[in-house]
Amino acid sequence: MSVSVANRFRCHCDKCVDMHTHFLQRDAFDASQSHSVATCFGKNPVPGDLGWVHKMFDPALQLEDMDARGIDMNVLTSADAVQSRSWASPDEEARLSALVNDECLRWVERHPDRFAGTISPPLGDMAMCLAELERCRPMGFRVIQLPANYRGFYLGHERYGDLWSYIAENRLVVFIHPDGVRDMWFQDYAMWNSIGQSIEEVRVMTSLMYEGVLDRFPGLRIVMAHGGGYMPHYMGRLDRNVTDKPFTAKNLTKMPSEYLRDFYYDSCTYDARTLELLIERVGLDRVVMGGDYPAAMFDPIDFVDEIRASDEDKAKIAGATALGLLEPA
Repeated sequence: MSVSVANRFRCHCDKCVDMHTHFLQRDAFDASQSHSVATCFGKNPVPGDLGWVHKMFDPALQLEDMDARGIDMNVLTSADAVQSRSWASPDEEARLSALVNDECLRWVERHPDRFAGTISPPLGDMAMCLAELERCRPMGFRVIQLPANYRGFYLGHERYGDLWSYIAENRLVVFIHPDGVRDMWFQDYAMWNSIGQSIEEVRVMTSLMYEGVLDRFPGLRIVMAHGGGYMPHYMGRLDRNVTDKPFTAKNLTKMPSEYLRDFYYDSCTYDARTLELLIERVGLDRVVMGGDYPAAMFDPIDFVDEIRASDEDKAKIAGATALGLLEPA
């Protein structure tokens, strides 16, 4: 079914693009097993040969699934809920990040028409972060992947000022994907995954709004994973808080709800009605297709087709908007 749906969409867009897909690098994966939220910090190791995990090591397996689903291009992002490097010393984090970025380049070089790469910089030391971005510049990647926070410092914090300057100057697209909430309470019932990621997305978007990043760097192109989590659906209380407590707006130039269109969002909401509500709130032009491949185990093409919209509008989500973001600045 997916291929025929994708063919319908391609009547209105050149390619179908999944903006939210994952890969792994063996050394980073092995080193991070005892530190990741996905393993409960080593208590429940993730086997590398597990079916869906193995697909993140093997581009050939991803290409098979892409062909079966009618997806022309995957935008590769490091699966940092499994292989986050934030636990490491700055030197070790930088080493592992370079391995991850080089692995991403290998995939793209082997299949340049099917994979687009992202840069995953180390965040423990800003000089090392900027050095890695410069090292990766010849790779030609247009997307930088960031977690929601680094050791409790969310992305609006002043420590990231030089990073945001670099991103703005080079017109990079930012893909924000949490690497997992580390509060042990969320390990029960795997809530780090079910609600924790969405809570982290609320926190990082709030940080970027309230700490002034979106106003200091107008025109940033930030794509939020998982449809921005809960954030787009509960803005009334934030707007009320600004009115009720004006001191909270010291870094804002507009109401919090008005910043929603300063972000892009992937379609990975797992519920078609939620995706429709997201589109109603932020506009169809701010949504791109995201399948959270291979972890989500659902077909993003068929999922987009479930919403109530014309094929032309569905095609904008399935590929046209993403292709615009990926074009050289």
